Amino acid sequence: MQLTKKRLAIFTMLMTVIYFVPLINLPDSIVGTRGENLMLFVPKVFFLSLTAAISTGILLVLILKRNYVKEQISTFLRYRHLLKLLVKRDFIMRYRKSVLGILWSLLNPLLTMLVITMVFSFIFKNQVDNFPVYLLSGQIIFGFFSESTTQSMQSILSSESIIRKIYVPKYIFPMAKVFSSLLNLLFSFLAFLLVFIITGANFSWTMLLLPIPIIYTFVFSLGISMLLSSMAVFFRDLTYLYSVFITLLTYLTPLFYPVSILPEKVVPVIGFNPMYHYVDYARSVALYSTVPDLWSNIVCLGFALAALCIGTFVFMNQQEKYILYM
Repeated sequence: MQLTKKRLAIFTMLMTVIYFVPLINLPDSIVGTRGENLMLFVPKVFFLSLTAAISTGILLVLILKRNYVKEQISTFLRYRHLLKLLVKRDFIMRYRKSVLGILWSLLNPLLTMLVITMVFSFIFKNQVDNFPVYLLSGQIIFGFFSESTTQSMQSILSSESIIRKIYVPKYIFPMAKVFSSLLNLLFSFLAFLLVFIITGANFSWTMLLLPIPIIYTFVFSLGISMLLSSMAVFFRDLTYLYSVFITLLTYLTPLFYPVSILPEKVVPVIGFNPMYHYVDYARSVALYSTVPDLWSNIVCLGFALAALCIGTFVFMNQQEKYILYM
């Protein structure tokens, strides 16, 4: 039986239901206590089931669609030099004609941190230890997501001249924007280390785990970028709507305020915000010297895989129509 996109989607939904039954009996240490709000406990187990189902679906594709997967990998490797050129172009264009050039990658997060610190550090000084590190550790993660997805949205439309002339795997364009933002994040990380040293924060071996939340955020951002770049071809107003959404998400993610100031009923709801988990993961290993538990990793991985699968599915399913709407 041929594995089509429709059958794969049905299989994933069916596996989610199958996994749900045994997973609801997992130990409290993984999914939380049974005594908590049922409206929050059930979504936790469902999300765990969905993550397992998506992972199973990916494994099934790798087994049954080996030739297709090899073909896609081969195509990507053939055009990897184009990806490098696009990333290099974006990075050069970002600071072209500016006096300080690449130094803005370092100065921008520092200046933003100084402004927000001056405004909010007095308000939260008794609730947040080392506010500059707290702020910057969340800011660089969220900034990477915001920048990569916003720039990726127009990546297909802005590459119209190339797409009309030659064959190029179209996913290269949003992917290049995400890699370009990742490169910018690496320079911003230098600013984070500088603030870490100046403020006298304690270095811990858990700092070595910082690449993990960055990888989670990268995969999640890539999936959302694929989805947005595809939707923007058919719905141009998405650019304006997304800027409003990013502003809203900025305030819904505890970047410059501690979660402790929120009402008790609101705190669990924040768990449905993927960026909260990625920011919290980064702070756990960098600021609090703690290793996130299994559930934290499952949630981060689940959001990332779900975004990547949905984004890739929509993008690959609609890419043949792009040329008609440019």
